[in-house]
Amino acid sequence: MAAAAPQPPSPPTSAAAAGSALQRAWQRRGWLAWLLWPLSLGMALLVCLRRALYLTGLRRAERAAVPVIVVGNVVAGGAGKTPVVMAVVRHLQARGLHPGVVSRGYGRSTSDCRAVLAHSPVSEVGDEPALIARACGVPVFVARRRIDAARALIAQHPQTDVIISDDGLQHLALARDIEICVFNDQGPGNGFLLPAGPLREPWPRRVDLVVYAGAPVTHSGAPAFALQRTLADHAVRADGTQLPLAQLRGQPLLAVAAIARPHDFFAMLEAQGLTLAHTQGLPDHYDFDSWKHPKYKRQTLICTEKDAAKLWRHHPDALAVPLHVRIDRAFFAALDARLAAVRARSLSSSS
Repeated sequence: MAAAAPQPPSPPTSAAAAGSALQRAWQRRGWLAWLLWPLSLGMALLVCLRRALYLTGLRRAERAAVPVIVVGNVVAGGAGKTPVVMAVVRHLQARGLHPGVVSRGYGRSTSDCRAVLAHSPVSEVGDEPALIARACGVPVFVARRRIDAARALIAQHPQTDVIISDDGLQHLALARDIEICVFNDQGPGNGFLLPAGPLREPWPRRVDLVVYAGAPVTHSGAPAFALQRTLADHAVRADGTQLPLAQLRGQPLLAVAAIARPHDFFAMLEAQGLTLAHTQGLPDHYDFDSWKHPKYKRQTLICTEKDAAKLWRHHPDALAVPLHVRIDRAFFAALDARLAAVRARSLSSSS
């Protein structure tokens, strides 16, 4: 029997469609952007007032006992920072350091400070912290105040010698030593603040390092390094075993993704020579508890690595494809140099 012919992608949910339309509007200064621009002035005022509170000492950033690296972004809608966090963690581990990761745990049902363990429900710790803990084998703590997470992590893992904050560029309550700003291939968009544009705060702003996909991000004043996102050459089953993607070629697949830009994932699957009979893009951090398998005949379910832990609870047959990032080697050399300088200053202050 001949294989089923590829079908057009399933229509996105209304929330996903609205998000895509807004992201398109954020890429140019069209009529919608200018219509929303007065509202963005209020956003700019709030950002400036908040920064002023910390600059004047009316609010004080709290410092962890070890150097802190913040990996974040200045744009809404997802910039792909978590894969960069994982790349930084693995680099530090390869150097013999003992990193730990802190996060707010976006989308979790809890609000306390807790460790992300192998058996932790994703709903209680967040999908990105769960992915980092599982994929990197590194201590991860989540808390509403990242300084609480950092202190709890160090207390339970005293060998930790550097903290990486997944997101938190705007979380000024946590003192940081190095800031890394990540951009996807859409860069800073039209340059307007929310809701007229994608920016959470004015850009350019002072950071230590910039990592970007696509066209170089200009006017940052910081060294900028290119990254490339590629899929692994294998998928992962719920039991941890791997399946080469080459074995899936020619099979009709049902691809789902609950990330900021699901169509990027679908395009990368197709670039691997896979046949996507149906695709379904869902809102970022979607919990999949109410998701119903369309039950297309003979279609293997395939998803992102971030979505896997949530999907496997209800659909253990799903295959997850890891996303890898390749960053210019000069980035890691620059990071090492800055971290060495931070540690040298810390030793000098202690003496």
